[in-house]
Amino acid sequence: MSTVTENWIDRFEGLKRLPPDLRAALVQGSDIVSVPAGTQIFAPGQSADNLLLLLDGTVRVQQRSSTGREVFLYRVHAGESCVLTTACMLAFEEYAADGIAETDVRAVAIPRATFDDLAGRSPVFRAFVFKAYSRRITDLFTLIDDIVFQRMDVRLAARLLELADSGGVVHATHQMLASELGTAREVVSRTLSEFHRRGWIEQARGEVHLTGREGLERLARSSGAV
Repeated sequence: MSTVTENWIDRFEGLKRLPPDLRAALVQGSDIVSVPAGTQIFAPGQSADNLLLLLDGTVRVQQRSSTGREVFLYRVHAGESCVLTTACMLAFEEYAADGIAETDVRAVAIPRATFDDLAGRSPVFRAFVFKAYSRRITDLFTLIDDIVFQRMDVRLAARLLELADSGGVVHATHQMLASELGTAREVVSRTLSEFHRRGWIEQARGEVHLTGREGLERLARSSGAV
């Protein structure tokens, strides 16, 4: 087994304990794939044929309502797998959401045959799959709780801090931020205007510059009680 192979398996904590024969089966039964930023990796109505383990990049998973409104669900980062894909593969269901490559993505694609084989005969592989699944389900419950109970200004402040690059710039339109938070663009625009009034941000086309990070951090740490 090559060093490259060893390295990608060892990047996933739950797979490190696979015995040599199952490590070999996983490698031989999978492929490393690359897709450019902006690629739609899956869409509603498609079947889930491969479990993707991300090596590099991020994938945004979102759902679109019948009225066309987009709601952000979660991101898959390097070292993670997609819980929606896992659920669809386990239940033989079609996707009900979109998966979009936000950056250039490199991933390990595990076909259904390999997935079913390892899930059936390896407790280590099953534990890896279900641990990732349970962790993401918890995240989704947190998202629901935030949407229902958390103040929008608190949520927006936290999301700006999360999305900002090393230079303190968030590369997103008001509509993109609204999709992230499951709200209307007008709500985001009003809240950003208030943040600007407080001196916490400056806005440019498709960008938000964090100029008062301390104020945003204080707000994000607040209880958000209405």
